[in-house]
Parts: sequence; structure tokens; C-alpha cells
Amino acid sequence: MTGFDGETETMTKKITLKTYFLTGLLVLVPLAITLWVLGLIIGTMDETLTLLPQAWRPQALLGFNLPGIGALLTLAFIFVVGLFAHNFIGQKLVQWWEALLAHIPVVGPLYTSVKQVSDTLLSSSGNAFRRAVLIEYPRRDSYTIAFLTGAPGGDVVTHLQGDYVSVYIPTTPNPTSGFFLMLPRVDVIELDMTVDVALKYIVSMGVVAPASSVRRPAHPVEPPL
Repeated sequence: MTGFDGETETMTKKITLKTYFLTGLLVLVPLAITLWVLGLIIGTMDETLTLLPQAWRPQALLGFNLPGIGALLTLAFIFVVGLFAHNFIGQKLVQWWEALLAHIPVVGPLYTSVKQVSDTLLSSSGNAFRRAVLIEYPRRDSYTIAFLTGAPGGDVVTHLQGDYVSVYIPTTPNPTSGFFLMLPRVDVIELDMTVDVALKYIVSMGVVAPASSVRRPAHPVEPPL
């Protein structure tokens, strides 16, 4: 009996040590990844200091390198540009600059396309990623979360029979890549879930499930405002 009790005690200690180790990983891994991402972002933004003359750089002025100065200057520059672009003179200069770029071969179409996407995603008046929806994909009786991005336009509309909406299906765990689909509105179910919660659900591969809400009848998504 003594030997059996000893083996049981040893096994219990191993399980306890394993539990402690996994608990430590669960605490430290998210922190390490967060610090790594922040370091990568700040390091990239610090590279903007290379645009300054050598004599104006903090290392030349202070005598040592101070991490984060480039990030602060970049954020300040973005803020100043936004503040300037909000007044009448700034808006006119931006319009003149955009008209100039639009007439440059290769650069014009590329800049226009990127601006349209950024205006859609970043503008407070845009409709992109404003609603989380549920769709049947990639096969029947298989569902995934997508985001309503608007309605089809251009010549595409003439080839679609009925009322369609445009949705973006993000991949897991990287939601920056995905698929763009045009589906009948009746096949798209609006979710009682914010975009932030839906993104967290997707990035975690379903591990971080949203809190359960009162079940309601499924209904197609309403037209975007």
C-alpha cells in the first residue's frame, strides 16, 4: 500500500506541476505576444526618423537613442495633417493634391483604389464592417460569421436576379485575409453581436465564445443605411 500511495502522490505532483506550467503559459504568452507586436509597431514607426536630416535626429541632439520618439512624432504628424485637412484651405489643397495624383499614370489608379478602400473602412460614415452576419459557407448546413460591407454595384447588378448584399468572410486566425461574396439578402442572417465581439470570436477560432443572448427568430439582414 505504501508503494501505491507513493506512486499516487508522485502522479499528483506531476499533474500539479503541469497545471502550474500551463497556467503560467496562459498568463505570459498573451503578454509576450502583445509586447512583441507593440515593439514591432513602435520600431517600424521609429524608422520615420530616417526621413529627418542627420543633425535633427534625437541621437544627434541628445547623444543617445531614445526608442518611441519616432512613434510619437508619427502620431503627432498624423494628427496635424488631420487637423489641417479639416479646414477650408486644407481641404482645397487635399483636393488639388488628389487631382494631381489622379493624372499620373499607374500612380493615379492605384492611389484612387487605395483611397476608396480606406475611405470605406476608416470613414465614420461608411457601412463597412458595421454588422456581423451569419451565412451558410462553404457548404450547405455549414455556417460561418461574415461582415456586411454593402450592396453590389456597377454592371454586376444587371447580372444578379433579386436582392443581393456584399459580405466579407475573414479567415481564422488572421481576419485581414478572406473572401468577398455576393449573396441573396434572404440567405444572410443578422447577428445580435457587435463587430468587435465577432472578430474576437473569429480570431480565437471559436475558443472565446460570446455570451449567450436570448434566442430570437433568425431573420435576413436589413438594408444598409
